[in-house]
Amino acid sequence: MYHPTTRLLTILELLQTHPHMSGEELASRLEVEPRTVRRYILMLQEMGMPVEGMRGPGGGYRLRPGFKLPPLLFTEEEATAIVLGLLGASWLEIDLPSVALQGALAKVYRVLPMKGRERLQAISSHMRLLPRAQDEHTNAEWLVVVSGAAQEHRRVTIEYCSHHNEVTQRTIEPYGVVGWRGRWYVVGYCCLRQGYRTFRLDRFRSVQLLSETFLADEDFDYRAYADKHLTAVPAKWSIEVEFHAELHLVQHKIPSAYGQLTATPTGVLYQTHHVHLPTMARYLVGLDLPFVILHPPELREALRQLAEEMMQIANTSTQDHHNGKETAHDYQSSALEG
Repeated sequence: MYHPTTRLLTILELLQTHPHMSGEELASRLEVEPRTVRRYILMLQEMGMPVEGMRGPGGGYRLRPGFKLPPLLFTEEEATAIVLGLLGASWLEIDLPSVALQGALAKVYRVLPMKGRERLQAISSHMRLLPRAQDEHTNAEWLVVVSGAAQEHRRVTIEYCSHHNEVTQRTIEPYGVVGWRGRWYVVGYCCLRQGYRTFRLDRFRSVQLLSETFLADEDFDYRAYADKHLTAVPAKWSIEVEFHAELHLVQHKIPSAYGQLTATPTGVLYQTHHVHLPTMARYLVGLDLPFVILHPPELREALRQLAEEMMQIANTSTQDHHNGKETAHDYQSSALEG
């Protein structure tokens, strides 16, 4: 949770950027209740900040005309890079509070000339970047801790949940952090497994920075290791599937990192690559959306095999239940005869 001082500074930055803002607008930006905003405004006024309240239908809050905070200096290109980075935070899959993003955006907008500010605000007003709808997001604090440990060559202890939902405690020697397809990975030496490994940050359950240091292997290149183990997986099959559903429904279920989605007259075209068709068939069925396989034909065969496996499981369960009833009936008959 953010310290109140941070929220006070964010309010000042927002009021520097906008001629006036209502209490509801400020509350929405800061993700707090309107009464909390009123308390923050009172605190700013008691500190001598010239925040003025305006009553009536168009009321709200504003800074006294002519009051300016000391500015930072950015070129328009620098500001554009910062704004795009902040607006794209949802794609980074990092759990950052809205107050941090809004405060940073307000600071950048404040120091720009009017023309540059309007251009960049046009981007923020007409751009929507959808997150990948993952169950877990990376803790920003853990990202900072692990990166700092790599810089200082310090070990960290983590609780790590594998893809089999097995939680183990590991001590690792981090070398760096890598982002790949909407995920963040720590590359380092695992003292438990006695070898170099990659760990998904969203599978961390806890992180503790240790005082122990390690001697880094100067011959180990964590970037090359990540390239080999994350990006060098062959994409054997080129896949095209059309979903008979609206685009926003498909986008909600399929992360953008999993492939390209394009609206068509009859639905949504999904284009991607995969190395294992049976896994892809199971994934498509699990989406619970009507679809047609366009390419490759082998994916249709994988889907047929999956259907046969499901029918076999269903029939086996039914037969086992029927046999169980017959066994119980035979037992009762034997008991009566006895």
